Formats: sequence, structure tokens, C-alpha cells
Amino acid sequence: MKTELSRKQFDILEILAEENQMLTQRLLADKSNHSLGTVNRVVKELTALGYMNDKGITQEGINALEPYRVKRAVFIAAGFGSRLVPVTLNTPKPLVRVNGKRIIDGLLDAVIEAGIEEIIIVRGYLAEQFDQLLYKYPMIKFIDNPDYNSANNISSAMCARELLCNAYVFEADLLIHNPKIVRKYHYTSNFLGIKMERSDDWCFTAPDGIITSQTVGGLNCYQEVGISYWNEEDGKKLSEHIKSTFEMPGGRERYWDQVPFVFFPEHYKVEIRECLDTDIVEIDTFTELKTIDKAYDV
Repeated sequence: MKTELSRKQFDILEILAEENQMLTQRLLADKSNHSLGTVNRVVKELTALGYMNDKGITQEGINALEPYRVKRAVFIAAGFGSRLVPVTLNTPKPLVRVNGKRIIDGLLDAVIEAGIEEIIIVRGYLAEQFDQLLYKYPMIKFIDNPDYNSANNISSAMCARELLCNAYVFEADLLIHNPKIVRKYHYTSNFLGIKMERSDDWCFTAPDGIITSQTVGGLNCYQEVGISYWNEEDGKKLSEHIKSTFEMPGGRERYWDQVPFVFFPEHYKVEIRECLDTDIVEIDTFTELKTIDKAYDV
């Protein structure tokens, strides 16, 4: 049965678990974005519950966080990466090396550092090349997407739809610079976004921190980053709604993330989780790749 932590209690316990030591209340306030008065009250509540003491989080506190632990990471990695031609003619985009390191390795390392042990990669284009990952990451399990060349990435979500409870979903072609954005615990479903005054990319509007719409281009919005977390309840709904959308006329041409925000928005209340443009980047074109890694600029 899920331990009922308030959001503020969760925030403080998560910080203490991450730091693995006691912090001053002022530091807790800075890290949690809660007022000093709020932190003082929550610390008293958590101490009374036995979830923390003057040394930091207790074993009881760790146990209270356990229902919020991420169970698995699902990587969407089946596509062609056509905008990165010619480098993707013989290599799937997630396996392209940037400054000597495969793009997906940074994400996988961050997942493992966060203590997430179950890792699934949905592969399609040049699928056998992903086997090379097993030398470094023997725990990976693969799901082959037979429709990768005839459908959009919703086909990959279809293959893994029953694995989305308490799960991260990653686009596998993101170059991560700040692995701390991949966290061990989440209070509720959320999607990563970069706050922008203007964006021409896929973006969210999120008044009061809750995503209310997904569009291409926007003002005072959050540019969508392909990392999301889905709690148990939303993961179960996604499983059904992905299948329903895929089977709709034209459904095979949709992106998987349109399911909760375009086709079934009334069923979800997903938070925006803000990150910085220095935390992570998607390399969209070969020109951008050459800018980041001069070895390709020949």
C-alpha cells in the first residue's frame, strides 16, 4: 500500500535521500523552492513520523519513498534518424558517437546512476547493432519493433505499452550534459521541458505547472524534451490509450506523446519538470552534429 506523503514531505525526503546527509533548513529551502517556514514545518512533521532525524533521512524515510521509486526506463530507439544522414546510413542515431561517446551511453549511465535497474530499448532500424551495448550494459532487454519503417514512433510505444507504469520514457537520441536530471524518485507523472520565450519546436503550455496543451511552436512556453515519467495510474491509462490511438484512422502516423496531450488530454494531469538548455540537447541535423563534434566537419 502506498505511503501517503504530502508533496512537500516528498520533496524534503527526496533531497535528503539524494544528499545522503543532513542539510540546514536554509539549504533545504533553496533546493526545494519552498519557503523557510514551510521547510521548518515539514521537517517537524517528518521527524515526528520517524522519517528523518538530526543526521538526515532514516531507514523509515527511505521506506516511505519506496512507492515513488522509478521501476524501469524505456528507450524509444527504433527510428531512422534521417536528418542526421550521412552518419546514420550505417549507424542508428542513438549509437552515433559524439566526442568519442555513443549518444545513448550518457542516458544509460544516468539511469544506472539513479539506481534504475530495469532497462528496455525498443529498436528497429539496424536493430542488431544495438547488441554492442550489451558488453557495457548486460542488463538491457530489447524489444524489436516490426513496424518502425511503416509507422511513426507510436509503434514503438505500442510494443512497450505494458511497461509504462512507474517508468521513464526516453527518446534515445538526446545528448545529456547533466545526469542529475534523471532522478530515482518521482511524486507524479511529469515531462521535461525548457522554459522559452519563443520556440519553433514542439512545446507545452503549462499554467500552474500542469501541462494543458502541446503544440508546434509557441510563446512563453516549455520546449519539449523527450524525457518523461509516468506513475502507475497514468501508465495503465497510457497502455490502453496508445493502443486506441494506434488503431484510429491515421493513428500509425502519430507521435506517442500526442496520446496523453492531444487525443486523451482529459484523462491526464501531467506536471512540467523544468530543466535548462545546458542540461540536455537533441542533435537534430548533421550540421548541428558537426558544430558539436569537429571530427565530423571534414
